[in-house]
Amino acid sequence: MRQQDKNELRPWQQKLHEVIYEADTPAGKLFDIILLIAIIVSVLCVMLESVPEYNKLFKDGFIYVEWGFTILFTIEYVARIVSIKKPVNYIFSFYGIVDLLSIIPTYLGIFITGTSSLMVIRSLRLLRVFRILKLGVYIKEARVLTNALAASRKKIFVFLFAVVMMVIILGTIMYLVETPEDGFTSIPRSIYWAIVTLTTVGYGDIVPKTELGQFIAAIVMILGYAIIAVPTGIVSREIYLADQDEKVTNIACTNCASEGHDEDAEYCKYCGEKLG
Repeated sequence: MRQQDKNELRPWQQKLHEVIYEADTPAGKLFDIILLIAIIVSVLCVMLESVPEYNKLFKDGFIYVEWGFTILFTIEYVARIVSIKKPVNYIFSFYGIVDLLSIIPTYLGIFITGTSSLMVIRSLRLLRVFRILKLGVYIKEARVLTNALAASRKKIFVFLFAVVMMVIILGTIMYLVETPEDGFTSIPRSIYWAIVTLTTVGYGDIVPKTELGQFIAAIVMILGYAIIAVPTGIVSREIYLADQDEKVTNIACTNCASEGHDEDAEYCKYCGEKLG
């Protein structure tokens, strides 16, 4: 019994959990709105910082703004950890890793110094763009799309396997039909042409010159339109089914911070904790 009491959240932790994880309360909505604006502005600053003209004019400003966002997201990260019973569940979750990636590059830049390390610092700082992934947790439709993709993954895998076999066969045929002078110097090169043509991209860097090759290319182009429609139909159907089944609440488990529970759920379907 003592162990159970020890694991219980204190009143201030429960209030913090309600603000951070519950979007239905006024404080939770305000927190989400502020965080959404911060994420969007932060990502925009990362993008603008990569423009040489802006970086030259507002270099110091970008540094101050970046540290401001880093401190803000650090406070959020720590608050999410201390407001659940098992912080490790959040730390190693998808969004926990994303939250860490959004703040760690700025801190690493302090310890990595020297001219030879400038490229490393730049690469690490570009990881800040991962903050855009934090937006997914606030969009209900993102959960529907994720469930639809997960439900259709086997069908899509079989479809992609069939497409791979098709481009290998078509590429091999074009290698036999066309000549190296026309760009079809090897089977892998010909497979590249088949992929570009089948996906209707059409770079035009390799073009068949023989009549038979042009006829095959026309068939491949027509097949491309049909192939594009297949995964669209598969995912669209799963999205419709997932949307019909989307009857969940915004209640987040105080133990593992998982969301997406059924409306009548009393216990977390991931860890078994009683829901608030």
